Amino acid sequence: MKTLVLDGGLATHLEALGADLRDELWSARLLLENPDLIRAVHAAYFAAGADVATTASYQASVHGFMARGLDGSEAARLITLSVELAAQARDEAGGGLVAASVGPYGAYLANGAEYTGDYDLDEDGLRAWHEPRWEILAAAEPDMMAVETIPSYPEARAIARLLKETPQVKAWVSFSCRDEAHLNDGTPITEAAALFSGNPQVVAVGVNCTAPRHIPGLISRLTELPVVVYPNSGETWDAENRRWLGLSDPMEFGQAAKEWQELGASLIGGCCRTTPEHIRHVAASVG
Repeated sequence: MKTLVLDGGLATHLEALGADLRDELWSARLLLENPDLIRAVHAAYFAAGADVATTASYQASVHGFMARGLDGSEAARLITLSVELAAQARDEAGGGLVAASVGPYGAYLANGAEYTGDYDLDEDGLRAWHEPRWEILAAAEPDMMAVETIPSYPEARAIARLLKETPQVKAWVSFSCRDEAHLNDGTPITEAAALFSGNPQVVAVGVNCTAPRHIPGLISRLTELPVVVYPNSGETWDAENRRWLGLSDPMEFGQAAKEWQELGASLIGGCCRTTPEHIRHVAASVG
């Protein structure tokens, strides 16, 4: 299987271009205020060598937009717009794929729960919460869904149910992990991945928004399906001083991507704090 190069941090490059994302809607705020900037970020990643654009729908939920005062139809229009913007950038780049981002319930909560899985909803509640956005994104006909940063087993089960209910949808499913073997809620990644084993709708299972040092061990535990990995930069957030500590060199990130490819990953990109320069080095390393 040819290695697909994914894009990097959408919000990271939006901020580099001057966007203020200090908002519960995060990058989805730009769907309202500056959609052209989102398209420009997609274009930058395609120019850097990405094969896939991941849409700005990670934090774009019907519930989140309605909490902002929009009605359901306007929320649906903005979620659909996220796919249209990525498709426009793809067409301008002369080819590529569009993956519609399906962020976790914790992203909507905007309280860090996407990194713990500490939720106030059970599996049925999570399925019901995800369903409106899922249906809107499916109707927009992206090439696939990018189910991202899933921190908990109940949420993975809810996603598996939605996939079964929409047999026309293809998806990758990517978990956020706390170490080399477990989701952030403590579930072994082998147990969560098994929910999707043998499902022809699932194009890959893997890990994102996780420290690069954990990636080799996690890949070794994912053997039933193609593997997707797009870790963060490895930097850590100093909450007291509100700054990032450490520095992830794009060249080193590209070299690590080659290792992940050799270990078995076939969809490789970056998450938080990675940039078009990181993706340029990934493309050069795995191409």
